[in-house]
Amino acid sequence: MITEQADLKLLRIFLTIVEAGGFAAAQSDLNLSLSTISSYVTALETRLGFTLCKRGRGGFALTREGQVVFEEAHRLFKSVAQYETKMRALRDKLSGTLTIGLTDNTITDPGARRIEKTIARFMERAPDVTLNVVTFPPNDLLREVVTDNIQIGICSFPKTVLGLRYIPLYDEIHRFYCGSDHPLFALDDADIDIDEIRRYRLIGRKSWLGRDLKEFAISRPHATVSDMEAEARLILSGAFLGYLPEHYARQFVEAGRMRMVLPDRLKVKVTFQASLDDSKQPDPITKLFLDMLIADFATAPA
Repeated sequence: MITEQADLKLLRIFLTIVEAGGFAAAQSDLNLSLSTISSYVTALETRLGFTLCKRGRGGFALTREGQVVFEEAHRLFKSVAQYETKMRALRDKLSGTLTIGLTDNTITDPGARRIEKTIARFMERAPDVTLNVVTFPPNDLLREVVTDNIQIGICSFPKTVLGLRYIPLYDEIHRFYCGSDHPLFALDDADIDIDEIRRYRLIGRKSWLGRDLKEFAISRPHATVSDMEAEARLILSGAFLGYLPEHYARQFVEAGRMRMVLPDRLKVKVTFQASLDDSKQPDPITKLFLDMLIADFATAPA
């Protein structure tokens, strides 16, 4: 049985190995040699009485028992973290770590500026809290919220998931663009229609689940991207057409490297939301940030 501090250390090492994908991949995270890592896993296996993983030339893989230990250990340490957070709250001093997830290339969006205000107010109120901010593409960010690796995700989420709470914050406008080297760049919009656009290569955004292709009635895109910078690069190449947030594309439009195509017709509005686990009460740190975030966006100008 796992009862001692040494056992917990072995479990933490085992969790790190699994999350990294193997012994070699975990070396940098653990700052240990392969032989030391192997000896720790062997010690844990001896303590438990069964094999946790297969390793060797065939690669790293969990046994059935190892998968159970990994899942239960993950729950154990999550419970310990929640316990520590609650105990700190009882002492009326907010400390610990809050992890917030954002999506890429929103810093130029005027609608998102209230996030910066919330961060400033939160750190003034809770100066002992360590703020961990991570950036993911929308689908990955949704996964991180679902798996509770982050406490609050802020994004235009591609879909809703049962068990999560979604709070609307602000809207973002996307328009359709071509690069200066694309044949459509020199044409007037009056000379462009959907059939003309269909003649060229179109970009599909993974997180939009085909919404960006519906207008053009094509079965699949000619390129797919997971983030705005990748889409902008393809558009700037002159070989592709695609959607970008208006605020993000403005820098390229003003530099003469890009222009909107059919702006009155090809326009998409997406809503950014804050999302968190709705199956439990948020801890005091998460609740404070969320309350401030909601308040700041509630007072934002339309």
